[in-house]
Amino acid sequence: MQELYEQYKGLLFTLAYQLTGSASDAEDVVQDVFLKINDVDLARLVKPKAYLCKMVTNRCRDLLKSACKRRELYFGQWLPEPILTPNDESFEAVVRDELLSYAMLVLLERLSHTERAVFVLREALGFEYSDIAELVDKSEANCRKLFSRARGKMGITLDEQVHSEAASEEWVRRFLKALELGNVDTVVSILAEDVVLVSDGGGKAFAAVHPIESRNLVARFLIGLIRKAPHYEGGMHVEMTDINGQTGLVVRSGEGIEVVVLIHVERNAICNLYFVRNPDKLRLLLK
Repeated sequence: MQELYEQYKGLLFTLAYQLTGSASDAEDVVQDVFLKINDVDLARLVKPKAYLCKMVTNRCRDLLKSACKRRELYFGQWLPEPILTPNDESFEAVVRDELLSYAMLVLLERLSHTERAVFVLREALGFEYSDIAELVDKSEANCRKLFSRARGKMGITLDEQVHSEAASEEWVRRFLKALELGNVDTVVSILAEDVVLVSDGGGKAFAAVHPIESRNLVARFLIGLIRKAPHYEGGMHVEMTDINGQTGLVVRSGEGIEVVVLIHVERNAICNLYFVRNPDKLRLLLK
C-alpha cells in the first residue's frame, strides 16, 4: 500500500486539484481514496494507475456536484485555490506546465464535470480515449465529442495548441516596478486593452465583488491599493515565489498573508490579474 501511495500520490493530487480547483479538496480526495483501497485485494489490481485515477475522478465529480450549489451562494468572484509548486520531479513529470498554470485552472471552471474530467485526463495527463472512456463511463466517441466541446468552451480552436502564458519573473518585476512609480500611465502601458482583474475574497476579506475591466480602471485600482499599503499594520512586504508553476506574488502584512497575485500575459501585455484574498484559500501557503 505504501509503495502505491508513494508512486501515485503526485499524479492523483494533480488530477484531483485540476478537477476541483481546490488543493484542500484534492488532499482530502487522495487520502480518502487510499483509505478505501485498504479493502481491495491489491493482488487483483491489474491496472492500479487506472483504478486509482477512476476512484479520484468519481470522487471529484461527486464533490463538484455539491460544490456547484455552494458556489452559487459564494460572495463575489470564485477563483481556484493557489498552491506552491512542489519541487518534486514526479509531480512535474505528470502535467504540462501550461495545464498547471492558474489561468488554465480558471478556464476549466467553464466546463461541466464530465467535460473537465475528459479534458484533464486527455490534455494534461495524456490518457488515450479508450482509457478515458472507462474512467468516465462514456463511449470513446462520446469522449472525443466532450473533449472537442471542452476546448470550444475554453476558447481553444481545433488546431490550436493548448497554451496559457504565465508571467515570467521578468514580467512580474516589470509589473512591480510600474506600481512603485505610482503613475497610472506607466501601469496602463503594460496592460492589454481588454485586461480583466478578478479578486476573490469570499466575503471574508476586502475584494472587488465584480471583475474590473479596461486599462484605466484596472490601473487606477492597482495604484489605489499601493497608496493604501502603508496603512496596514507593520507595512506591506511583497515576495515573489513559485505558485502554480509560475512566478506569483505573495503580499504580507504584520497580520500574515493579505493576498496572492497571479498574472497572465498574452501578446506582450498583461491580460488577466488574479487576486486571491479569501483566507480559506491561502491556508496551504502558510504551511
